[in-house]
Amino acid sequence: MKSFLLSCRALACAALVLGGGIVQAATKPEKLSDGEVRIGVLTDLSGVYADASGRGSVLAAQMAIDDFNAQAKPAFKIKLLSGDMQLKPDVGANIARTWFDREGVDMIVDLPSSAVTLAVMNLANEKSRVVIPTGPASLRITNEDCSPTTIHWAYDEYSQGQGTARAITEAGHKTWFFIEADYAGGRALRAGFEEAVKAAGGQIVGAARHPLGASDFSSQIVQAQSSKAAVIGMANAAGDSANLVKQAAEFGVTPKQIMAASLTHITDIHGLGLKATQGMYLTDGFYWDRDEASRTWSKRFFDKQKKMPTMVQAGTYSAVLHYLKGVNAAGTDEAKAAVTAMKSLPVNDVFARNGHIREDGRMVHDMYLFEVKKPEASKYPWDYYTLKATIPADKAFRPLSQSTCKYVKKAV
Repeated sequence: MKSFLLSCRALACAALVLGGGIVQAATKPEKLSDGEVRIGVLTDLSGVYADASGRGSVLAAQMAIDDFNAQAKPAFKIKLLSGDMQLKPDVGANIARTWFDREGVDMIVDLPSSAVTLAVMNLANEKSRVVIPTGPASLRITNEDCSPTTIHWAYDEYSQGQGTARAITEAGHKTWFFIEADYAGGRALRAGFEEAVKAAGGQIVGAARHPLGASDFSSQIVQAQSSKAAVIGMANAAGDSANLVKQAAEFGVTPKQIMAASLTHITDIHGLGLKATQGMYLTDGFYWDRDEASRTWSKRFFDKQKKMPTMVQAGTYSAVLHYLKGVNAAGTDEAKAAVTAMKSLPVNDVFARNGHIREDGRMVHDMYLFEVKKPEASKYPWDYYTLKATIPADKAFRPLSQSTCKYVKKAV
């Protein structure tokens, strides 16, 4: 079946319609709004998160739809839309409102910005629609701003800190200086790191901020060097993280100080090269070369994208696939019913094994601590990571007992 996909920068979005097949009556949804399931990938197509999310997330969502159609042979059609939020909450909210009111979108996924996510979540709660953020880090999504129809999927600020910061600090590198992106996402990532550093007996000796999309980090790097901290924590992501690592190498930061990434994607490592990134520690929820299943799926992705998938992109695939399973199981795309069904099903796919969705909307799964290889240790293209530790799901994410989400039942 032929399909097409157009991305939108503002409000006008095109759709990808994928057909279904014949199934038994027992698996046919009894109630579908507008007669089909409609999914929107709200992403960054032109900014600092374009490599980590962007068109790769749209492709991953399409792959999930294709695989669901092939495996489940649903008796309903699926329409996919994509939009460029431009990292602006007002733009993201306007696209989401148009999707909900005019396009009949049932679920929005990706959202690689905490500020945009929170704006869209509020709107989705009013409209009773599902939101599955795979791109942002903020713990607010599953705490004070939690929603009964929002599921936080791939990672958060806590998961990123628990692996990297704890491992480095417990290895004896006790003093930290942070270079932090001056927006909600950067502050969220630093908070997760700082909590883990202090819990492991470390000390924060200083910090410097930079604007989103910065090109010059010389001032922040000089401050970090002057601090004599053992570790420079990077509380930023995507293009900002890549530019910082590149300039830190030019300033001769390593090997005198350790660079610890709060959120660095494999596409960043690829762009910078192993010479600049070797020895860096990072925590990730997905690595293309983890096992045979991840390699098979990632090579399919690579054939079209010409890059290996990031955690966000693989997470988007997983989120869309599980959402469709939930709709099929619930027999409806009504938001609360679909989410209830999703929570009752284990998450088992190329992204997560035996993952599950908690009361607060957090999808918990194993995370992985990696060290970036030296150039001579890499044996083939995109062979970049050495697995140092697997962080089990119950340790990777903040305990449910600490959640401030109003939908979590508290023990009396």
